[in-house]
Amino acid sequence: MFEAGKLKYLRHSAIDYEKWDRCIGEAPNSRVYTASWYLDRTAVVWDALVWGDYEFVMPLPVKKKMGISFLYQPLYCQQLGIFPPAPPETALEFYVEITRRFRYSDIQLNAFNLPQKQMERTQFSPRKNYLLLLNAGYDSISSAYSKNTHRNIAKANNNRLNYVEGITLEEFLALKQKNLAVKLPRKTIQRLKSIIAYSQFKGFGEIAGVYSPGNVLCAAVFFLRWKDRVIYLNSVSSNEGKELRAMFFLMDRFLEKCSGKSLTLDFEGSVVPGIARFFEGFGATPEIYYRMIINRLPFPAKWLKREA
Repeated sequence: MFEAGKLKYLRHSAIDYEKWDRCIGEAPNSRVYTASWYLDRTAVVWDALVWGDYEFVMPLPVKKKMGISFLYQPLYCQQLGIFPPAPPETALEFYVEITRRFRYSDIQLNAFNLPQKQMERTQFSPRKNYLLLLNAGYDSISSAYSKNTHRNIAKANNNRLNYVEGITLEEFLALKQKNLAVKLPRKTIQRLKSIIAYSQFKGFGEIAGVYSPGNVLCAAVFFLRWKDRVIYLNSVSSNEGKELRAMFFLMDRFLEKCSGKSLTLDFEGSVVPGIARFFEGFGATPEIYYRMIINRLPFPAKWLKREA
């Protein structure tokens, strides 16, 4: 039950990073998105709700527009919410506190945070993440591929492609910038660059890529290891790579390398049907998490949702 004084709203400057990261690191639902170093690179400005002596925590990415403070979901940051999983009555106190302090909030919780039916003017909508257990052998994992995935891998295997680990950050970003339909804002690229650079420096991030027969990088994926998860955090493929089925080739080689390990490949999911089918084609299964929108504004809030 809620105890007076147990739940505190902390401004960013008042957060104890050591206690925060200990809580996140020990939580059974731990996600890299809520580590202090990651939030500093994605949300940049983030406050928090903290229960007791960091028994439960919830990051709050905050923005202000036209004098209105609101919560939003940063880029490269799939799941936030409460860590570790809180009892329903405790979780409700967190959400009520958000409604008390913010007139608008659009954030994504984690898969361990369930909807609260008793909240007014609050919408919980399900979203799909895709997970693939890697503890089985490669033959077992590949046998669960869809027919379409097997067909595309067979085509790729005939294209004289070369799978390479240790792709540099510079190569990855150059490929990404060259092959995006819409150029990303400089701030967006800088945040992605900072995440990759830090995780590579710390040894839990790597970029795997595929080179064409002409020795040109045509597909690459940035994987981030966190606890027992390997996260498919960002990817890119050139037009040549798509023609050569390079991403199918890359993922098949990566799964062959990681098979038999006590890991879960986290594809992160997608609302784009074609991308979701790509993940499902490798045998990944959906994990449900919820987007929570709290709207107490007297006018449309579309302008609040633009990424700054």
